[in-house]
Amino acid sequence: MADDDTIDYPRLVREALRAVPRQALRVAAAEGIPAGHAFYLTFRTAHAGVGLSPGLHARYPGEMTIVLEHQFWDLAVGEDAFSVTLRFGGAPERLHVPFAALVSFADPGAEFGLRFDAVPQAGAVEPGAEPGAELAVSATETASGNVVDIRAFRRPGREA
Repeated sequence: MADDDTIDYPRLVREALRAVPRQALRVAAAEGIPAGHAFYLTFRTAHAGVGLSPGLHARYPGEMTIVLEHQFWDLAVGEDAFSVTLRFGGAPERLHVPFAALVSFADPGAEFGLRFDAVPQAGAVEPGAEPGAELAVSATETASGNVVDIRAFRRPGREA
């Protein structure tokens, strides 16, 4: 097997972990969020495909955290993104968020959280990023403090 024919395990892990908030949101859209639970979703507002009003984008030019608990409307969950209506300053705002824009997902009621490290878009390189940093995906279980980082399983001297 040639080097360019390797399996992209970091990408597979990222995709698998992003299925968790997708499925949790699908349950919430169909059944509501169970009592004692809330979803905290942090996303990159400048990510391609994010839909925010100009006013919200100006207030949150980098990242934004939304909380889905009691007051949210019209939650729609697709394969690649979700949309929801929330109130900001009393005014309803429709948000559209691709799952690829997520930075983190947490449900404190379940003591569960995931953090998604940034993956540069279209070959972009973030200043100061270490080589291979875009491959990091970590899952955090807040109850025990355990963190699983796929970089720990990478063979020494091998950049994926």
